[in-house]
Amino acid sequence: MAQFNNSLVLNERSQHLLKAMVECYIRDGEPVGSRTLSRESQLDLSPATIRNVMADLEELGLVFSPHTSAGRVPTVQGYRFFIDALLRPKQLGVTAIRELEIQFDVEAEPRALLTTASHLLSEISRFAGVVMLPRRECRALRQVEFLPLSENRVLAILVLNEQEVQNRIIHPGRSYSPAELQQAANYLNAMFKGKDLHAVRSRLLAEMGEVREDMDRIMQTALEIAKQAFIPGEETEDCVVAGQTNLLDYLDLSDKECLRLLFDAFNEKQDILHLLDQCLNAGGIQIFIGEESGYQVFDNCSVVTARYGSSEGALGVLGVIGPTRMNYEQVISLVDATARLLGAALNSK
Repeated sequence: MAQFNNSLVLNERSQHLLKAMVECYIRDGEPVGSRTLSRESQLDLSPATIRNVMADLEELGLVFSPHTSAGRVPTVQGYRFFIDALLRPKQLGVTAIRELEIQFDVEAEPRALLTTASHLLSEISRFAGVVMLPRRECRALRQVEFLPLSENRVLAILVLNEQEVQNRIIHPGRSYSPAELQQAANYLNAMFKGKDLHAVRSRLLAEMGEVREDMDRIMQTALEIAKQAFIPGEETEDCVVAGQTNLLDYLDLSDKECLRLLFDAFNEKQDILHLLDQCLNAGGIQIFIGEESGYQVFDNCSVVTARYGSSEGALGVLGVIGPTRMNYEQVISLVDATARLLGAALNSK
């Protein structure tokens, strides 16, 4: 027998019927009646006996009837019992893993790998894929270069840590010659090479806040260019989301107010990041069903996450956000495999 919350005990027949009912509801999206359950469960039970078992499960808070005379659907507690006690997730097969693996170009930049992971999660699950950007204690400036472009624009090339390269187009207040840009880059590389990017920006802002009559031309040029080049930019975007519009296909999310709140959350990302942060120190697969997330905006959703990283520790968290009526077996396997492949691709650099 399986136990739930250390107090609920179900016999094998009840477990079997609950499992069959949840799987049938996930597949069809319709309340499951006793006749359907009798056929799907492959147990030699009469519809009357099944109705009695369902009535017991309803009394325990695991299922409910959305309408009078309708079949039953699982509650959040029902899904939780199903996942914790009845589901036996399987790892993806060798062929499926290989198909995922070839999508990760180990020569690609880290940002591109994160985008690939979020799109794979979305495309395969048909829900929303989300990948938290790697958490780093330090993003050291290794080198900066400036290249003049047309219409007074400048291409700033930042090399961070060992191999990460960021390109940014900035719009200074006036045109700068190649020689001026080279002098500015030389000054910044001499002053800030090896320094944390946030510390560099803070120092630059402090310098610009001071009225210094003795500030030479090279330093003035460097500060004006650098104040735009070292804007945090991508660092403020802490997660990559793909496929959120897939959720429009699910009747569970048909409530307009629910959708509005959900898409606000996707745009602002704050609630998503807080939820992913909770998973950063937790091993294995984490699953939040409905209100279990603690965020009202996800009350009609389930979130399945896993950490990605290296043997030295977690770099971030990725996952799938979809309706509570999702194929947990498939999504758990997908999230687990994608996390391992992304971690391997990032660590190969």
